[in-house]
Amino acid sequence: MGEFQPYVPASESLPELTVRAIILGLVLGALMTAANTYLGLYIGMTVSASIPAAVMSMLLLRMFRFKDVSILENNIVQTMTSAGESLAAGIIFTMPALLVMGREMDTLTTFIVAILGGILGTIFTITLRRVFIVEEALLYPEGIACEEVLVAGEKGGSQLIVILYALGLGALYGWMVKGFQLTQAKVEVAVEVVGVRIYSALDYSLSLVAVGWIVGLNIASYIFFGAVLGVFILTPIYGMTYGWPVDADLAHGFKTLWATHIRFVGVGCMVVGGLWTLIDMRKTISSGLKKALSSGLTDSEISTIRTEQDIPMNRAFIGLAVIAVLTFLFYWWKTGSLTLAIVGAIFLAITAFFFSAVAGYIAGVVGSSNSPVSGMTIATLMATSLVVWIVGGVFLNMEQDELMYATLIIASVVAVNAAIAGDVMQDLKTGHLVGATPWKQQTAELIGVIVGAVVAPLTLTVLNEAFRITPTYCAANPHPVSGCSNVLEAPQAEIIGTLIEGIFGGTVNTPMLGLGVVVAVLIIGSRWYLGKSGPTLPIMSIAIGMYLPFYLSSTIFLGGVLNHLVTRTAHLRVDGTLTGQPSEIAIKSGKELVSRGTLLSAGLIAGEALMGVVVAAFIVLASFSSLPRPDNWLPFLGTLGPVLSTVFFLWFFGVFTWLVTRSLPPAKRPFSLLFNWGAVVVDGARRIINKVMVP
Repeated sequence: MGEFQPYVPASESLPELTVRAIILGLVLGALMTAANTYLGLYIGMTVSASIPAAVMSMLLLRMFRFKDVSILENNIVQTMTSAGESLAAGIIFTMPALLVMGREMDTLTTFIVAILGGILGTIFTITLRRVFIVEEALLYPEGIACEEVLVAGEKGGSQLIVILYALGLGALYGWMVKGFQLTQAKVEVAVEVVGVRIYSALDYSLSLVAVGWIVGLNIASYIFFGAVLGVFILTPIYGMTYGWPVDADLAHGFKTLWATHIRFVGVGCMVVGGLWTLIDMRKTISSGLKKALSSGLTDSEISTIRTEQDIPMNRAFIGLAVIAVLTFLFYWWKTGSLTLAIVGAIFLAITAFFFSAVAGYIAGVVGSSNSPVSGMTIATLMATSLVVWIVGGVFLNMEQDELMYATLIIASVVAVNAAIAGDVMQDLKTGHLVGATPWKQQTAELIGVIVGAVVAPLTLTVLNEAFRITPTYCAANPHPVSGCSNVLEAPQAEIIGTLIEGIFGGTVNTPMLGLGVVVAVLIIGSRWYLGKSGPTLPIMSIAIGMYLPFYLSSTIFLGGVLNHLVTRTAHLRVDGTLTGQPSEIAIKSGKELVSRGTLLSAGLIAGEALMGVVVAAFIVLASFSSLPRPDNWLPFLGTLGPVLSTVFFLWFFGVFTWLVTRSLPPAKRPFSLLFNWGAVVVDGARRIINKVMVP
């Protein structure tokens, strides 16, 4: 096997960290950070900004007719953009928990948590890049995918325009639904038969369909399975056993019972699932830590090769020292205890490097999308709670409210650090493949962190003012106009707040949490019972399905089903049959379709999410001025009823499907797509029956 050669050789020097790349990275970074902040609060998931940022960078730089644009500049832009996006994930999973705990979420505190955790995670990856990416050559699948897009764009191709269609489609739909409120946001149906209530719902969101496409049918199915378990099994059983809420609206009464009881089953399942994920990956974690520590202790050489020049290690250590001191001062300021601040800073120094190495290594093995960030956040929370309880509760006799606040503040910095580390390593992998200069890319990461640290807290503030964040906070402080009809669920933050309250003696639904623990243990135990030949049930995906409202899970599942139908149709059209293994041509066709669909999905998500932020900004502005809310700009436009709202959603869904399926191999007869999908469904049913039947 020959020596690795990047796309741009080390001997060649091209424009990289240029002014235009930095400016474009700042703009796209701000936009994608805001969009992912909204998306993460809406459904509890964020999507990688690297590929859409790379495509938009190539398009915009070409639109301005720069003739000397290099692939390395586009890499800098995607690096800055993805840094802000991943930082937003760490923030929205933790800081809104303050609202759940009955405290205000001030912008300054959120900014400081973001900047400290983001810079810390980025600096730690400087010590990890060489060993994980160069020496171990870990896969980092998202990094490879982004490199392929950058190289394809360098060579030209029609895919560059695809994301513009999707951005426009997502923005138009988002404004119609969230701005003008032309259609209903979701449809809900509930019926009661002989004391048993059955409930179903679907969210009219293209971005949720896009998320389902990106995660694929496998993960989407497990999320939907969790939703079905909670809504179709546990909730009816609880309602028949203990009685249904007295409510004229059957759907509202059903959701009330689910939210106050069954949802906590998902919380308990998620806690166990997060911790088990870390235990299950203990060998991977141990291997990554050993290599990271070995590299940090022995690697002191400064390479003269351009593609191996990191930010000097002495500067990195100075940066770490500065961040440690600033974090200590921040903890002292927020907790009011010098002792707790010192212990918190020491705790940070130990756990931050641990979780940076863990997140960086796992992202290289299974990808950032499968990295257990939620599990690491929960583990951090548990460890922080123990430290705060011993120091603050036992020795300093701090009040319960102070202990809860200190726990969240200390844990949040570590959580942001872990959230960004894995994504930074994906970016550095992309840079390694295209031939970037590491220190320039690491500098771009730091700039992107600063952008994200500014934008994410401001976006949180605007969204909370416009819609309210977390159902718990909204129940106590409903919006004066819309109430809680547009509340952003923020599932991870709701869970974190609930756990902290439970740990320090607050009110929490202990029986349902315990049932969630039992469910998680049963899922774990099923692995041994079924053996290696049985399915591996991902606990976190199932738990998320039980926790998310059913209308979110069902729409995500719809996107996953569409992904499967389209890719299997490619197999059918190329090979003429669905039996047996697909041919190489069919596999290639399927990959091209998935890639096109993923690019379209990223554009849809960005377009719709950005419109959500824009609508929120106008709503907040309307509360301080005479400017009407967007839904009152065209008062003659009413809100469509359930049937027409469904037709409106299906039309846009059809446009998305048409854009994806344009790359399918040609059909042999009219309406063949429907016939193909029918064949795929029949084949899928046959495969499921064959799996569950006992020989």
